[in-house]
Amino acid sequence: MIQKRFAMAATAATAGVLLLTACQGGGASTDQGGGAPAAAQGSTGAGLDFLSGTARTNKAPARTGDWANDPGQPATRPAAKRWVQLSAARAGGLDPVVVNGAGFTLYRFDKDTANPSKSVCDGACATTWPPVVIAPGGRIFIDGVKKSDVGVVKRTDGSLQVTLGGWPVYRFSKDLKPGDTNGQGVGGTWFGVTPDGGKAAGGGTGGGAGSDGPATSVTLSDEKDFGDPSEGLAGTGCHNVAREDRASSLQASGTLKIWSEKDCKGTSKVVGGNVADLSAIGFDDTISSVRLG
Repeated sequence: MIQKRFAMAATAATAGVLLLTACQGGGASTDQGGGAPAAAQGSTGAGLDFLSGTARTNKAPARTGDWANDPGQPATRPAAKRWVQLSAARAGGLDPVVVNGAGFTLYRFDKDTANPSKSVCDGACATTWPPVVIAPGGRIFIDGVKKSDVGVVKRTDGSLQVTLGGWPVYRFSKDLKPGDTNGQGVGGTWFGVTPDGGKAAGGGTGGGAGSDGPATSVTLSDEKDFGDPSEGLAGTGCHNVAREDRASSLQASGTLKIWSEKDCKGTSKVVGGNVADLSAIGFDDTISSVRLG
């Protein structure tokens, strides 16, 4: 009799365990922190969380995510990959354009593909154009951007890069302060990205922030696409270039006049904003002076 009662109790206990497991859906938790979706479109099982609003309104920890990225540098520290913010905003002459949680402009590359999502920017390219990456299980704060337009794609190094409308997104190494749009139009293939993955419009010749009024500063680079070495000039009036006939690209805060000879003489041309390739306007290795203001 005792053995029979023990067997019945064991059977009941086993049934109870099976019932509890079935109710829990095999043990998988469905709690995503207030109902936030578990994974982004195309996230390859990354388990990413979407949260509406900004990192600040969601009380993200200081010195993490976009706030931990050094201006112009790739995100390498684990803390910098914990979260990404995507905000629809205006930067320079670009409206709308997506910026990150620190206010830096995000870009897309025409040589990438959106369907399927694929980045071809590796090596030196990824140093000049740091990809916006996020760790598995990280958070994406969306502010004025539709969740359905956001996803991630696995890069060749195995990291996860954020996408908008399927397009992988990047920062630009020459954007050194929030609101800079120095990457707009570089090489005719890089553009600020809109909330749905399109190309942001505006920004002047070759792109550039604040190209609506006269420039009071300019950076002349020896290489196309703003490569180093470079020389900076600032102020108003005519300025002679210290290293003549070397500039192949320039970044300016507005419109300015460039000249082929010293003291603002010779052949001249008015340009607005940034020019990624001066040969396109017949001024490669030609600038000897500029007029600002």
